[in-house]
Amino acid sequence: MSERGALLPTLDRLFAGPRDSVLTIKAFLEGLESRSYAFAIAAINLPNCVPTGIPWLSTITGVPMFLLVVQYFLGRPVPSLPDVVGRRGLPRGKLQDFLTRVRRHVERLENAIHPRRRWWVTGMRRRFLQVTWMLLIVLLALPIPFDNFLPAWAILFFCLALVESDGVMAMLGWLFTLFTAAWTVFLAIIGHAAILMAIATFRHFVFD
Repeated sequence: MSERGALLPTLDRLFAGPRDSVLTIKAFLEGLESRSYAFAIAAINLPNCVPTGIPWLSTITGVPMFLLVVQYFLGRPVPSLPDVVGRRGLPRGKLQDFLTRVRRHVERLENAIHPRRRWWVTGMRRRFLQVTWMLLIVLLALPIPFDNFLPAWAILFFCLALVESDGVMAMLGWLFTLFTAAWTVFLAIIGHAAILMAIATFRHFVFD
């Protein structure tokens, strides 16, 4: 059954409630009503695609996404999470504010996806996409400053490609994967240079 157009209504239903109440990841996952793994990961990942100001958001969402993608590869029919992960959550008020900000963009994105250019999502190309999808989720879950936005969008596009066999979404996913790789290498170079500078400064003050 197609899941096209189901993301916003599902999020509206799950985010509804008192603003000071907390929506746990376990309740969120149960509320998806056994939709596909790609749909579940897209729904959990969506808050990472815009600046929200929520501390550690990529790790809070990335860990359950990683556990889900592992279960996907293991072929488990129904996703589940351990309690230590499932009981974590976010205030509904912040989630409602986030959804208000992105509603128009998500509507456009959902209206745009449909089966096309399936060459990109079949055979070995699909398997390579799935492995890259998992690696991006691992990267997103790591607490690396300034390295969340690009992999979040690559993950979202890959999810949409898998949900609707949409080769155009797959191409966009690969494009953002290239951006992610370039940006991550840049951050690694900057980080290495900063560490060397800090060591040199420390030596200067201690030994000179």
